Amino acid sequence: MTKQFTADVLICGAGAAGLTLAIDLARRGVSFRLIEKREGPFRGSRGKGIQPRTQEIFEDLGILDRIVAIGGPYPPQREYRDDGSFIESEVVEHIDPTPAEPYHTPLMIPQFLTEGVMRERLLELGQRVEFGGELVALAQDQDGVTARLSGEAGEAGEETILVRYLVGADGGRSFVRHALDIGFPGKTLGVRAVVADVVLAGLDRSAWHRFNDGAMDRQMALCPLGGTELFQLQAPVPLEGEVDLSAEALSAMIAERSGRSDIRVHAVHWASAYQMNARLADRYKDGRAFLIGDAAHIHPPTGGQGLNTSVQDAYNLGWKLAAVIGGASATLLDSYEAERRPVAAGMLGLSTKLLDAAKRGDIRRGREVQQLDIGYPGSPLALEKPERAAGLFAGDRAPDAPLRGAAGQPVRLFELLKGPHWTLLGYQVKRDAVPARTGLHIHCIGPDDELVDDNGHFRSAYTVSSGNWVLVRPDGYIGAFVGSQQTDALTRFLDEQGLV
Repeated sequence: MTKQFTADVLICGAGAAGLTLAIDLARRGVSFRLIEKREGPFRGSRGKGIQPRTQEIFEDLGILDRIVAIGGPYPPQREYRDDGSFIESEVVEHIDPTPAEPYHTPLMIPQFLTEGVMRERLLELGQRVEFGGELVALAQDQDGVTARLSGEAGEAGEETILVRYLVGADGGRSFVRHALDIGFPGKTLGVRAVVADVVLAGLDRSAWHRFNDGAMDRQMALCPLGGTELFQLQAPVPLEGEVDLSAEALSAMIAERSGRSDIRVHAVHWASAYQMNARLADRYKDGRAFLIGDAAHIHPPTGGQGLNTSVQDAYNLGWKLAAVIGGASATLLDSYEAERRPVAAGMLGLSTKLLDAAKRGDIRRGREVQQLDIGYPGSPLALEKPERAAGLFAGDRAPDAPLRGAAGQPVRLFELLKGPHWTLLGYQVKRDAVPARTGLHIHCIGPDDELVDDNGHFRSAYTVSSGNWVLVRPDGYIGAFVGSQQTDALTRFLDEQGLV
């Protein structure tokens, strides 16, 4: 008997990870349901930094310009001395953009505004979040996942559905992770902090105001949040005891730690007191179920890595789910954990190291947080024929490059990569050496081809020579480098990915 699936994918959790996956599946025509047990959108600023690599992803998803228009650059930090004087310095190391890396400045935008833009994009694609719906039970077999939903997502309060795949994007206390009995080892880091979005008077919005850096019992930061009238308050608090998050109590904390009576909190938009942890799921995949985002990894907020890593989890998984649902081998899905779990392990180490620096008052950030150097070396989806000795390698991020179309107009390589397809770039090649396939865009670059590399930016960024082919995956990483004599290997590789 043929099973009747309600949808191809059930996504549990409509934060940044779940929304990214939903947008990616929607533009690929994959049926899904996106449920969120909250009654409405998340209201806090928690993940407020958008790193350059995530900006590239947002460009591909069609939301970057909106994000930039709402948010803005990180303000300078203003460190106050005990006598009330201060010094100012940049939080973010200034690195000029290059043709290969067009975005080098992290953006600051509160998480609730980022997620609002993502929900708007999802509506444009004909889909929406089902708020007030909660996954309460699941069971899976070799064909699919049976999920029981309660709340508004379920008809008459409860509903049982059958889907091909389940994705847990339901946060650090993930029901999906617990139901699958996936371990979540790690440690509590001995730091408890308050984060609150407040309306206040007494501070200007041109700086990130910091008091008592290096003193964990008195440290405090107040940062203006772009696109809002709010400041984000961050302050460590004692490990035990209740924390009063009212406007009056937060005003008192600010007065005590700043030594000033003129800074007053008028309203609290959102507030939380939390223990910092560093934890990583033992596995990201169990049968037909997957973990993404905070369900798979939690860590201190230092360095602005969390939301960005979560978005990139979803961006890695989305095209693979779509490919397998479309007929590619299910083994493709094994590459999700193989590629993303080591990235999260490294991110946990980085954010913990940056937490130690923040305890000393050092919050300056450089290239290490931008995530442009993240790649998948040794991935099962990386082909090199012949093997390369220098430059980019299969598994690396695909750089941008300015080109000129044969008709005379400028073309960015990222414009050609944008969308749900694979892209094959041939450098001074014979175009018919690789036949066309559904879902594969082929572009030839050379003096007499459709694209001209006038200034050598493509050749330099990709370290290619005449006859080379470069295959770029749908998520903007290099899948293959092959020479003119190895196109048979490329053909087999494309067959394995379900491109016919």
